[in-house]
Amino acid sequence: MVRIRLRRTGAKGQPSYRIVAADKESPRDGRFLEILGYYNPRTDPSTIHVKEDRIYHWMKNGAQLTESVEKIFQSIGLLERFERFKKGENLEVLLKESAEAIAARAPKKSK
Repeated sequence: MVRIRLRRTGAKGQPSYRIVAADKESPRDGRFLEILGYYNPRTDPSTIHVKEDRIYHWMKNGAQLTESVEKIFQSIGLLERFERFKKGENLEVLLKESAEAIAARAPKKSK
């Protein structure tokens, strides 16, 4: 069974994570099938970058989310878009909406 979960990277005391598709039996930082994005909780706001089309592919084929990944996806609205994808909404429309949401969440640079 495939799970979408976090894989820890970064130095001691400075965690950042990759979001990966991995076999359920693999260790946390062990073998994985594909890198689907990354998550850095140390920035303000947290940096989250995902390949939504690949996540939809894995979820459509039965991959399960861990609790922590589910919370991250909930915070960026990915789970709602996936429900709409399952109901037949066009993938390009959803990816465009995702890009707009990411642009709105990005921190504003002051001059």
